[in-house]
Amino acid sequence: MNKEEFIKELKTLGINITPSQLEKLEFYKEFLIEYNTHTNLTAIKEEQGIYLKHFFDSLTISEYIKEGQKVLDIGTGAGFPGMVLAILREKTNFVLLDSNNKKIKFLTELKDKLQLTNVELIYDRAENYVKNHLEEFDIVTSRAVSDLRILTELSLPALKIGGLFIPLKGNIDSELDSSKDTIELLNGKILAKKEFVLPKENSRRTILVIEHKETTDKKYPRSFDKILKKPLVKRK
Repeated sequence: MNKEEFIKELKTLGINITPSQLEKLEFYKEFLIEYNTHTNLTAIKEEQGIYLKHFFDSLTISEYIKEGQKVLDIGTGAGFPGMVLAILREKTNFVLLDSNNKKIKFLTELKDKLQLTNVELIYDRAENYVKNHLEEFDIVTSRAVSDLRILTELSLPALKIGGLFIPLKGNIDSELDSSKDTIELLNGKILAKKEFVLPKENSRRTILVIEHKETTDKKYPRSFDKILKKPLVKRK
């Protein structure tokens, strides 16, 4: 996907990108390519892949991001989807969280160069950060980070009541089946499952929208080791 195709496809998402926003994304792309020559940030290293698999893919959840909200991106990596969304949603506040300090360093430099004032960058493990920020966010999102069951336990406790957990996934059927108990036990409710294919490439994508219905027990999230070894399952 080249720049012109990117602009055209954004209209299918209801996005009319401004020249200033496009300029920032172009800088982001060039800075990512250059930085990736000495620090491994992404396996996608060429312009067309960045526009499609990083920028466009990140913006497929833009309809759920509203002005004035506080959004947490868990495992943001090189800033997807959080940094891309922050560039287009200038009046929404974003916290980008990652346990890889090299990626946080890259994002810090990028944030400074783009002079973004709506982004906070956090170097920490998700379970540690969320424990100290329970029911603080309107939206929690994550793209291609971990199994849905794990992400659910890390994400739902961070949401305000009525807040939305919106993971971006590929083929999610098996993950969703194994995660239903976790979602229910942590007081989540699946509101929507949106399936589509990326343009040009036609790879499958799924967006889930899960509402945090009631306060989750403060013992969650557990340590990462316990989340992995002892999945939450309803008692029969």
